[in-house]
Amino acid sequence: MFNFRCIQKLLQYIKFFIFLIIENTFCLFSLRKKYFAGEIVLITGSANGIGRLVALKLAPLGVTLVLWDIDDEGNKETSRLAQQNGANRVFVYHCDCSKREEVYEQADKVRKEVGDVTILINNAGILIGKKFCDLTDEDFEKTFRINFFSQVWTCKAFLPAMVACNRGHLISTASGAGFLGLYMQSDYGASKAAIITMMEAINSELYHGGKRGIKTTIICPYFISTTLSKGFKSARPCLLSVYDPEYAASRIVDAIKKEKFYLIMPPAVYLLGLKIFLPRKAVLFFESYVKFPESMEEAFGQKKKD
Repeated sequence: MFNFRCIQKLLQYIKFFIFLIIENTFCLFSLRKKYFAGEIVLITGSANGIGRLVALKLAPLGVTLVLWDIDDEGNKETSRLAQQNGANRVFVYHCDCSKREEVYEQADKVRKEVGDVTILINNAGILIGKKFCDLTDEDFEKTFRINFFSQVWTCKAFLPAMVACNRGHLISTASGAGFLGLYMQSDYGASKAAIITMMEAINSELYHGGKRGIKTTIICPYFISTTLSKGFKSARPCLLSVYDPEYAASRIVDAIKKEKFYLIMPPAVYLLGLKIFLPRKAVLFFESYVKFPESMEEAFGQKKKD
């Protein structure tokens, strides 16, 4: 009887799992989208690249933009372009997101001067591009402070207000590198894996805590052609393409509108999640096939030694 009940329970879970897959598939074609009018959107790393482009795409949608970056001139230019694009209210702040005290200090200013942030887009990040033994302790700490801990601190600063009203949206820029440890990305990949795990955990806590009005979106691209990628070129663009920044920003805004949990691009990045089912040599062969080590060394100036 006990075994029968266990099997029956397992079949119920499988049935529910299949239902969720079907539901998620139909959601791909759903026309229901988030309305942005009146939202207060904070974007970190907004002075250039994807941060700026996302800000410009949100500008005409009736949002209040809050721009955080350490590049004051670049941030002012983003503000000017956003207003030119139709933004009514844009607030610019100098914030080094790698410093916890500064994040909390600027968060207090935002709450007093603008209001409670309802959409948080954590975009700030760095990619050093060195082999493990070439990375200094300071390199590792810098990568984690900017890529991971900055998101810890911003979420801690703005999530409580969202929880209080059961409304909001957390968007985190992670990476396909968070699914698989890749060549010359031991620090970067580890920081992105930490983001993915943390955001999944936050989503779980919100769901089981009854705070289902707060949405979570995790962005996991391969490479986007910005200054961060330093001219990285894919040897197999038909499989793993380097995305145009404008197109990538459009995909990100669309994912926010549709309240997707994951945005993984290109689709081949899904293959990285299969690593636990494959022999390690198969994974290494895949890396060799797409010539990832050679592409990284070419982009980040690392020369092979005889």
